[in-house]
Amino acid sequence: MGDVLSRDALIDRVRDARAQGKTIAFANGCFDLLHVGHVRYLEAAAQEADLLVVAINDDDSVRVLKGANRPILDADHRAELVAALRAVDFVVIFPEPTVGPLLLALKPDVHCKGTDYTMDSVPERDVVKSYGGRIAIVGDPKDHSTRDLLARLARLHA
Repeated sequence: MGDVLSRDALIDRVRDARAQGKTIAFANGCFDLLHVGHVRYLEAAAQEADLLVVAINDDDSVRVLKGANRPILDADHRAELVAALRAVDFVVIFPEPTVGPLLLALKPDVHCKGTDYTMDSVPERDVVKSYGGRIAIVGDPKDHSTRDLLARLARLHA
């Protein structure tokens, strides 16, 4: 089981891991109502390096990204669920609108994005390029979503 850490504690753990010669992969997202697409994305991201850090949007940023009725689960619960996945080593909750500041603080070897992105459409590509990291597009095709899961649940209970 991975550890849910504060930003400062995560920076220390990543520094210690690097001192041991380990490489770091980084993935991020809302992870509201964990589903198989999330699991496959994180398992694929973990294959890119020795350790996987997952950054989870805080509740306010999820509302901005997904709408007023989201998140379904609060950030602490989402972080605990993601940390329980075998592929995940560290989880951190971030409040910024993008993961750019966290990427600059950690400088992971690989920034992993899902298959709904291309190398050219990754919003943080310039940040990753600035410190010499690489980007990997990982996971299965984007045919799973929390939005679809919620719609299906609504139909079942209508």
